[in-house]
Amino acid sequence: MVKKISMLALAGMIALPGIAAASAGKAPSDLNQKIDELSRQLDELKAQLAKQNEALASVGNQVEDMDEKFEEKSDAWDLAARIQLYGDLRTRFDYMSAETAPQYTANQITQGFAMALAAPPAQGGFGTTGPYSIDQIRMAVQGMKMFTPEQRAGLFQMLGFTPVDGYDVENETMMTNRLRLSMQTQVTENVNFKGRLAMYKAWGNQNNPAAPFGSPYTLDSFQMDGNATRQPNGSGLYVDRAIFNWTSIADLPIWLSVGRRPTTDGPPAHIRLGTGERMASPIAYMDYAFDGATLGYAYNWGIEGLGAGRVRFCYGRGFEAGLSTNQLNDMDFAGFNIDVLESGYRFLNVQMFEAFNIVNTPDGVTFPNPLEMAGLVEGDGYLDKANLGNIYHSTIVYMDRVGDLNYFLAGGWSRTDPEGYDELGNSLLGSWWDDLDAEDGFSFYAGVRYDLDDLRLKLGAEYNYGSQYWISMSPGHDDLYNSKLATRGHVGEVYMLYDLPAGEALSRYAKFFMRLGYQYYKYDYTGSGSWLGAPVDVDDLSTDPLTAQFYPALDDQSQVYLTFEVFF
Repeated sequence: MVKKISMLALAGMIALPGIAAASAGKAPSDLNQKIDELSRQLDELKAQLAKQNEALASVGNQVEDMDEKFEEKSDAWDLAARIQLYGDLRTRFDYMSAETAPQYTANQITQGFAMALAAPPAQGGFGTTGPYSIDQIRMAVQGMKMFTPEQRAGLFQMLGFTPVDGYDVENETMMTNRLRLSMQTQVTENVNFKGRLAMYKAWGNQNNPAAPFGSPYTLDSFQMDGNATRQPNGSGLYVDRAIFNWTSIADLPIWLSVGRRPTTDGPPAHIRLGTGERMASPIAYMDYAFDGATLGYAYNWGIEGLGAGRVRFCYGRGFEAGLSTNQLNDMDFAGFNIDVLESGYRFLNVQMFEAFNIVNTPDGVTFPNPLEMAGLVEGDGYLDKANLGNIYHSTIVYMDRVGDLNYFLAGGWSRTDPEGYDELGNSLLGSWWDDLDAEDGFSFYAGVRYDLDDLRLKLGAEYNYGSQYWISMSPGHDDLYNSKLATRGHVGEVYMLYDLPAGEALSRYAKFFMRLGYQYYKYDYTGSGSWLGAPVDVDDLSTDPLTAQFYPALDDQSQVYLTFEVFF
């Protein structure tokens, strides 16, 4: 409106001199004609000004619309900005060389049984070919147990079966890529969400070449729910972690967390992995990505040297049995994880839990049944799932730092409580319908790492030992072939971390380093990482047919790895 009035005033100022001049020297008719011309020009000017005002009003409306849309988008951008995205990419090269021990195989003993049971009754057989009933097979096995190992070996030698010689297992160039995309956001003042997607694959494969069927690594590297993102399995992104945390419940230091649990790479693994901070709440021997819930309480000792602590009650499901028609029970976990104290680098944690209704084979894992494959009993050739009993588990870890030296000590205890057999006569740490005896196992684990910050270098060494009946819950291990913490025997490891000279980090997440390490495994007993079947002294595998193995048992293994890792 202001602009419109100004334009009219300007037009008037231009017209006045002409009117004055006309009144001085023109006739009235000329004056009227001039006035009419000026009126016409003024009307045209008014029309132009009206169009300009309409255009200005349209631009103003557009600006207002743009402001409103900008405000809407700004709100949306603010919402999106609340989600923090970060992650890591690792490229890894592995060289592995191992040797199996001389041993009898499960196929040998079942074929031997088939020949022995077909013998005439006078020679101890049934005089008929199979299939037989499970009770008949069990009776024949119990009869075999009455002989000494030497007598059983002699019998099988007469039948044409001798131990399979040990052989070398090697993979000179195994290369993998692992991508993990992490996210977190604050939902409300007291609720947050954290998640992680992961892709882990071998170069040139959409499956796991570390664990082909019948290899020495089938038991320790098979794909299951607890390691779906922890073993190479293809280029797809899978949910590795997804939880919500509800904190300060009732204005108390209590929290509830539910979802796909962050239960892999727990302390003290972060020291060797070079992440700089603890990545999970469970510790040492618990590497198992399960679905469950945690109810926790935080406290403070009020003493600087002791710092703070946390008590967590944890529950998880390891196997969903489904409909009751399959006559299976769900496999669950329940127990406590306690950060007894935490002050700076000093950390003490105790974990105790029970695993209920352990199944012989986890979801997605299929084992052959040699009895059915040999025609001794009827069936589809596969081992049916069965609940075998319970497992008790406790671990403790203490870690600290003195100057530039990081160190930790850890110990574990496991105990089986067998309650039944599967159709092949396996129980918890028992084979061929052994008596259902409880067995105790233990493990010791220690490590150091010395940091040479001026050289961008860290040097570390670790050692662990597991007894004959030791069971660790570590199918989500990061050792590619065998979980070293599940080993029934000895494992030594040396490694170095080197921060690559790539300029200044641009975020608090940013890291770029390489890791070079060597591991040596010396197996004392079979079945590392498994609760199914009796652990047998590796040196005795070739002396007794009843020690026959499903898959080749290793005597020792050497592994070299080199990684390049970028955190962003």
